[in-house]
Amino acid sequence: MHLLIPAAGMGRRMGSDRNKLLLTLLGKPLLAWTLAAAEASRQISWIGIILQPEDQSDISAIASEASLTKPLEMIRGGDTRQQSVYNGLQALPATAEAVLIHDGARCLATPELFDRCAIALKECNALIAAVPVKDTIKVVDKTGVIQDTPDRQQLWAAQTPQGFNTELLQRCHTEGKRQGWEVTDDAALLEKCDIPVRIVQGEETNLKVTTPVDLAIAEFILRQRLGK
Repeated sequence: MHLLIPAAGMGRRMGSDRNKLLLTLLGKPLLAWTLAAAEASRQISWIGIILQPEDQSDISAIASEASLTKPLEMIRGGDTRQQSVYNGLQALPATAEAVLIHDGARCLATPELFDRCAIALKECNALIAAVPVKDTIKVVDKTGVIQDTPDRQQLWAAQTPQGFNTELLQRCHTEGKRQGWEVTDDAALLEKCDIPVRIVQGEETNLKVTTPVDLAIAEFILRQRLGK
């Protein structure tokens, strides 16, 4: 299984002027924890990191420190996540029939989650890791007035990895560029193309580190996991 890791963003909501994946968690960069899980996965055989040129030396050092045994490709990112993933798809080996895409900021994903998604992808063309929503969700208009309360049983919080048949995802990205669609995850492109996307059970601990509070929560989870 081939894995693409979008790592071309900045840490503005983290209050940082640098790529948040270079920030440290228990003494290691966030990206290092993601790479460790990918390295430990039994299903992943190739890793591509999508980055900005100014981060390449730092990310190369992180990858070197990780002592990866799997092939690693550095891929230049775009101005948006969508553009970055498009670039990543073009850089995949010609033999890549399926691909997992995982945000580097979800640094607590386990090897088991990668494996579960990779195995499930053998039986479908598109999937995302997700967990059931626990909170009651309100739909609110621009004035702050509640318009609706959707049925919580039908709501899931999307995570990554997201997995796809490579050719299918490439076609949807190409159509997205042609139509000028702007989406925040790859599954949304398939939804716009009326292609079904399956849910695979994610992990409650697979949070996306976006703010300083997220970083503190991630440290707590990791300490519990490592027995520190």
